[in-house]
Order: sequence, then structure tokens, then C-alpha cells
Amino acid sequence: MSSYRQIYYHIIFRTKKSGKILPLSHIEKLFAYIFGIIKQKGCHLYRINGMQDHIHILSDLHPSISLADFMREIKTSSSVWLKQQTEFSDFKGWADGYAALTVSYGDKDDVLNYIKNQQNHHQTESFSKEFRRLLESEGIDIDERYFLK
Repeated sequence: MSSYRQIYYHIIFRTKKSGKILPLSHIEKLFAYIFGIIKQKGCHLYRINGMQDHIHILSDLHPSISLADFMREIKTSSSVWLKQQTEFSDFKGWADGYAALTVSYGDKDDVLNYIKNQQNHHQTESFSKEFRRLLESEGIDIDERYFLK
């Protein structure tokens, strides 16, 4: 008998102290690097986008890898790579933690389009407001002691 899976995650993570340090003029290089990590892990990247202070990813998750290992690999490898790139000389690291929100097949295209339109979206909403809204819409209780610290 075959095994079937459908595990989509909308993943959001930010720079240390939410610094606006990822130049949009070079951010596609970062996205390509992260795509390579995701592909190497046997996962499929549906969309990646972000702003100077955070990244959104829509990816499936291969059953052989845990979410924690997946995120550790993305953040650690990309951090090392970013620190070697002159275009990202202000990068000091990623903030601790991340959000990983499950996405149903029926909502996949909506999330994909949401991620695709990050630059337009952030003309009217800050990252902190966006992040709070996304967490609350999923019923996640926010501990204010740690929110975006």
C-alpha cells in the first residue's frame, strides 16, 4: 500500500530585531539560495517572497523531515551564506523562532497569492501588524512578553 501526504506550511521568519537589512535589490539571490535548501530536503517550494525584515515561504514538508529540522536548516544555512555575501553586509542573523501555519489544499492558492503580493501589501501594513493578524487569525495565543522581541 502507498503512503499519501499533503503537508503545506506558510512559514514566516524575520531578521534579528526586525532590522530592515535585506536589500530588495538583491533579495532574489537569497530566495534562490533558500529554494536550493528546500529542494535538497525533498520538499517543494510553491512561493517565497519577503521584505527587508522578513520572509514568507509556502512549501510542502516531506514526511522524512521534521518542521524543526527543516527550519533549523533554512535559517542556519542561509545565515552562514548571507554573512558571506557583500550585498547583505548588514545581516547579523535571524531572530529566534518562526511561525509555521498549516494550509489546506483549498486555501493554497490564496496563501500563494498573499505571499506573491508582499511588496504591495506592506505599503499599508507593518510587519508587526501583519504577523499579529496572521497569528490571531489562526487562533494562536500571543505571549506579549516574547512577541517580536
